[in-house]
Amino acid sequence: MSNQPTILLVHGFWGGAAHWSKVIVELARLGHESIRAVELPLTSLADDVERTRKMIAQLNGPVLLVGHSYGGAVITEAGNQPNVIGLVYIAAFAPDKGESPGGITQQHLPDAAPNLEPDSDGYLWLKAGKFHESFCQDLSPDEALVMAVTQKAPLATTFGDPITSPAWADKPCWYQISSEDRMINPENQKTMSARLNARKVVTLTASHASLASRPAEVAALIHEAATASAS
Repeated sequence: MSNQPTILLVHGFWGGAAHWSKVIVELARLGHESIRAVELPLTSLADDVERTRKMIAQLNGPVLLVGHSYGGAVITEAGNQPNVIGLVYIAAFAPDKGESPGGITQQHLPDAAPNLEPDSDGYLWLKAGKFHESFCQDLSPDEALVMAVTQKAPLATTFGDPITSPAWADKPCWYQISSEDRMINPENQKTMSARLNARKVVTLTASHASLASRPAEVAALIHEAATASAS
């Protein structure tokens, strides 16, 4: 698949690049040889976008950006790089100019909002005992335990960082809605996906962690986007 773009996977809050592990395996099975995953600092939108842009700059040829959760905000801002040929949103924020993930969240609060708590350093955690029911209720207790213990908390202020120039206004987009999402209200996902003029919107009966609970379907959407972008 030499004409395929490099797929760059961008994780969200309360996780890291390893959240994509099952999707990576599925994409490889579909023949994708150039797959990368960025590890974000989750210290501010500017920091996370800069890390992603640096990664994009290291890649030769076209790049397809895929963002989960808050990673959608990151690809929205980082996707204006000239070699980015498309954006795929997986149960993700897709803010417009001037919007922040936090502002969008206020429109329809998620079920898990009470299960978030800041620490004395300003990092926002998802309570470990509530992680399974909040983030990934369709995964096994063992998988949820590992996600809870290894969660990567963002600085809470990152929630309020606004987008300056949304790449989805100029680039082809695809979106996957998780209908059982307790972290990003599905109503917000429907609103965001509807304004993207997306090439395709897929709804999965899945938790926020659709990339882990429905990796074959998520990989299929990414594959479709990669194939369409390449042609």
